[in-house]
Amino acid sequence: MLPQLPQLRRDQFDNLEKHTQSGIEFVERYTKFVKERSEIEFNYAKQIRNLSKKYQPKKNSKEEEENKYTSCQAFLSTLNELNDYAGQHEVIAENLTSQIITELLRYLTELKAERKSHFHDGRKAQQHIECSWKQLEASKRRFERDCKEADRAQQYFERMDADINVTKADVEKRSSHKARQQAQMRHQMAADSKSEYSNFLTKFNQEQNEHYYTLIPNIFQKLQEMEERRIERVGVSMKTYAEVDREVLPIVGKCLDGMTKAAESIEPKTDSKQVVESYKSGFEPPGDVEFEDYGAGQSMKRTVSETSLSNSRGEAKERPSGGKSKGKLWPFIKNKNKLSLKLGSGPEDFSHLPPEQRRKKLQAKIDDLNKDIQKEMDQKDALTKMKGVYEKNPQMGDPASVDPRLVEIAMNIEKLQYEVQKFEGWLAEVEGRLPSKSDPPRRQSGLYETQNSNSSTVANNCAQDRESSPDGSYTEEQSSETQDKVAIANTPEFDDEFDDGDEETLPTIGTCKAIYQFEGHNEGTISVTEGELLYVIEEDKGDGWTRVRRNEEEEGYVPTSYVEVSLETTAKGAMTYI
Repeated sequence: MLPQLPQLRRDQFDNLEKHTQSGIEFVERYTKFVKERSEIEFNYAKQIRNLSKKYQPKKNSKEEEENKYTSCQAFLSTLNELNDYAGQHEVIAENLTSQIITELLRYLTELKAERKSHFHDGRKAQQHIECSWKQLEASKRRFERDCKEADRAQQYFERMDADINVTKADVEKRSSHKARQQAQMRHQMAADSKSEYSNFLTKFNQEQNEHYYTLIPNIFQKLQEMEERRIERVGVSMKTYAEVDREVLPIVGKCLDGMTKAAESIEPKTDSKQVVESYKSGFEPPGDVEFEDYGAGQSMKRTVSETSLSNSRGEAKERPSGGKSKGKLWPFIKNKNKLSLKLGSGPEDFSHLPPEQRRKKLQAKIDDLNKDIQKEMDQKDALTKMKGVYEKNPQMGDPASVDPRLVEIAMNIEKLQYEVQKFEGWLAEVEGRLPSKSDPPRRQSGLYETQNSNSSTVANNCAQDRESSPDGSYTEEQSSETQDKVAIANTPEFDDEFDDGDEETLPTIGTCKAIYQFEGHNEGTISVTEGELLYVIEEDKGDGWTRVRRNEEEEGYVPTSYVEVSLETTAKGAMTYI
């Protein structure tokens, strides 16, 4: 019985196949881990950016106005640093994807192909040695069969030659000579089978020796090298995984340092001073209250406290109808127009603000207008130079083509200068009324009456003086262009309008049609398009502006020269006061 082909090497080959497969699965698992970490970093960075964007101050909002305070500036810097911090997490995610995930996926493809090639060579060598083994076994079985047949033929010849009972017919039929030939042929076949078996055995031993000492060891060596490269690649990826985080640490540290620096830049005293500057009213402090003695049969006068924290409208109702006066804008007194002021619907001259705040607003407006004038002047100078170049070199352009733009700029400069004069007039009025620190405090007991100041004309009567009370406190203003308007202002109906504290909707006195487009960028103006129909609620007072209304909520001033006004018959001769 021939021995079977040794199974030891083949079993180890199968074990290596399982091990290398588990190694590939490990690389795939690690790649999936890094991919999930990258997704976490991306999502975290996105959430951080959204958080930073959510708490950024909105444009034209109260939050944007509060950015002048150091605490708000520090918070804004923290949000900006947080946005940069989120960017570093995006960098981590991108580097993990490009330096690890992409590389490992490509390496996995190469690793699977290499592993498949090595095991294909191993299976091919295994099949070849098994085929040689089968050929050897076949030649061995054939040699064994031929040897048995030769032995049987030899025994038969010897038996026939020695048997004396054989009949004549058997002798003729089976002669010893024929048996001898048969025996010799079987022996020759056995000798040939033996030679074939010997050749196959020699060949198999050589192939087996080459298989187990050359082919399989080489395949195992390649698999070992492949496995070592796989382990090394995983180690490099793990190191890169740590380095990706380490690379962003300096920038993350700078972001955190920026947050710390922003926190250290907060100055409480500076913020409190800015609050004082922002809300300083410029009102004159009240003087002492005079003593009134009680007399028999006489009632003591009720003096309204000018420093009361509550509105005095309740007491004003008890006053005689002929002694009404306009409420002062004292600090802490609630103003029912507060909502409209917050929405920026105050008068153009900021007369709804306390003196100091009004002065700041007017000064800021003048500065903005001067900047606009400077821009227009720069454009004018540039166009003038261009026109000069065209005049010297006609081939470069027509000098006349610049003239329309120069005329337009000149008109813009004239309008802006007009606006500057108007606001400077209001500013001069406010600065003349602000009390100096050396003035003694004054108080007027009892019911005070308002006095109208003489009108002053600035830039074609565009600036109107406002009335002030005898004690220097700030009151709401009225136009004093004509004595007729003063008489109207002193009527009980006019006083009731101011006592109510709320702006009433002005009646419509006519209609108008816009003949030009006007972009109302300034406070108190309204934008109109060419051909648009609007309602007139206040005619031109000589300052070049007409007050119009689009609907119940949109109203403002437009240049009178930009519209065609059609007043109603009943309103043409009437005086309208705003």
